[in-house]
Amino acid sequence: MGNHQHGVVTGLFPGGKENFNGCLIIVDKFGKSVRCLPCHKEDTEIDTALFWNNIISTCKVPIITISDRDPKFTSEFWTKLYNILGTKLAFCKLYHPQTDGLAERMIQTMEHILRRFCAYGTE
Repeated sequence: MGNHQHGVVTGLFPGGKENFNGCLIIVDKFGKSVRCLPCHKEDTEIDTALFWNNIISTCKVPIITISDRDPKFTSEFWTKLYNILGTKLAFCKLYHPQTDGLAERMIQTMEHILRRFCAYGTE
């Protein structure tokens, strides 16, 4: 993945042994690659470890991360982490989804896929 990444979380119904109820979607703006990681919507520190183990440890520290003002990314924990790493955590303007358009489009696609997957065989 390149240096510019977007991180976004979308809510899901809990399931599986781990009771994941979210999906952390990370989009590399330059390389156009996407990583979708199951996560816990309420647990910021566990999901920070998930981000560290799957993104930073394998793809290097991003220069900037653009987020959609999700409480998970606006927490003091994330701010301190990015200050320690010497990188920037930027937020989209309210009601201006074009800033994070690539990630927003990927969220729509993932929600569509998950809806279809969960509905498979129920008809």
